[in-house]
Amino acid sequence: MKKIPMRRCLATNESFPKKELLRIVRTPEGEVRVDQTGKLNGKGAYISRSKEALEIARKKKVFDRALEIAVPEEIYEEISRIING
Repeated sequence: MKKIPMRRCLATNESFPKKELLRIVRTPEGEVRVDQTGKLNGKGAYISRSKEALEIARKKKVFDRALEIAVPEEIYEEISRIING
């Protein structure tokens, strides 16, 4: 039986299978991007695909701390578009 990789949502602190989460990456060039493939190079942070998690992340600036860079508002808007379909 194959082991399912688990990751923790930064906003809610709940563990989920890696495929169910959205990955935000700080690339080696210092750019912040939403990584839907899970394969981009760089430091990654995960968030669950829910509006509540996004609001917590935005309010507490969890990505700013985790990625050690100021995350632009456009990234939050892109995450919102992905979550809402």
